[in-house]
Amino acid sequence: MSQSTTLFSGMEVHKEAIAVASGAQDHGAEGTSLGSLGTRRQCASAQRIGKMLAKANHLSLIYEAGPCGSGLYRSLMTQGDDCGVVAPSLIPQTPGDRVTTDRRDAVQLARLARAGVLTAVYGPRGDEEARRDLTRAREDALSDLKDAQLRLKAFWRRHDSRYVGRAPWGPAHLRWLSEVSCPPPAQPMGLQEYVRAVRAHHEHRQRLAPARHAHGHTWRLSPVVEALQARRGVPCTVAGTLGAAMGDLTRGESPRERMTFLGLMPSAHSSGAKRRQGAMPKAGNRHARRGLVEGAWASRSPAKGSRPRQLRREQPPKVSQDIRWQAQVRLGKRDRRLVARGTQAKVVPVAMARALTGFLWAMAQEVPIAVEDHNDA
Repeated sequence: MSQSTTLFSGMEVHKEAIAVASGAQDHGAEGTSLGSLGTRRQCASAQRIGKMLAKANHLSLIYEAGPCGSGLYRSLMTQGDDCGVVAPSLIPQTPGDRVTTDRRDAVQLARLARAGVLTAVYGPRGDEEARRDLTRAREDALSDLKDAQLRLKAFWRRHDSRYVGRAPWGPAHLRWLSEVSCPPPAQPMGLQEYVRAVRAHHEHRQRLAPARHAHGHTWRLSPVVEALQARRGVPCTVAGTLGAAMGDLTRGESPRERMTFLGLMPSAHSSGAKRRQGAMPKAGNRHARRGLVEGAWASRSPAKGSRPRQLRREQPPKVSQDIRWQAQVRLGKRDRRLVARGTQAKVVPVAMARALTGFLWAMAQEVPIAVEDHNDA
């Protein structure tokens, strides 16, 4: 085999083992399974990769994204290898092929990588993955809090108990909960357990809230997050979620690529002169999509400014300031046009979120960020 040959390697990554296969760039070369590498046996892994490097000057590694994180990707990139991660939904599948094993999947990845039909997804840096874990921990805490509140509301409804105050889940509401009495001895115990669960999840969310600001100055994308907060409907929570979920928002040649990545472009079924649009595919990152839809609700009202948002709009660059105000004016008009046209109420926020994505992409283009370095794990 020539020393200038590129060797494509597919890996099926699991918690305890990695199945490896290789395929040379030569026309007609078959994919070859190289066996399994134990993730805990570093010596065996280094020896096997060394054998593959001896066959070619350039090694291209590819594996399927999974629950094991991006540590392997960053480790291989740090060693100077060409590594890519592909989403499972972007891997071509043969309809009649129903056999799935680690060896066959690794060989198939090597063949598809050699054919050039795989599209690698964005591999997060170490600090970006840390911010992503933080934002998802806050979302999980908020989801657990809502579930605990629903269980407590169901308990009241079963016993015909109602709170007549104006601020639910506030200090007065919690005091009222501690004073609620139930005649049977078993019911107060169940009620207090529901109340303790609500308070515990509420404290959990409060502990995670300041952590977003405490470590924000060390984040590479902190200038972009600060700039996006000048938009109405994009507070620190939404801006931080977008940055953590999408990484560099400037990736892509057009904002339409970002919209497709978030699953905000409607599906289309066209044949001949007929053209019919369907529902959203809901592909991509659901955390970023949820944040954008929530931010779109705040963009539906007419454009106006508040004092905190005005202070953020006065920050440079000047081009980004113009984009912020233009977005507020256009999104407010777009909402009124869609409603007047008779668009369904649940479709309007999604259309607004799609337009908001384009404005945020344009704003991110004007904010300088640090150059990405994969060696920083």
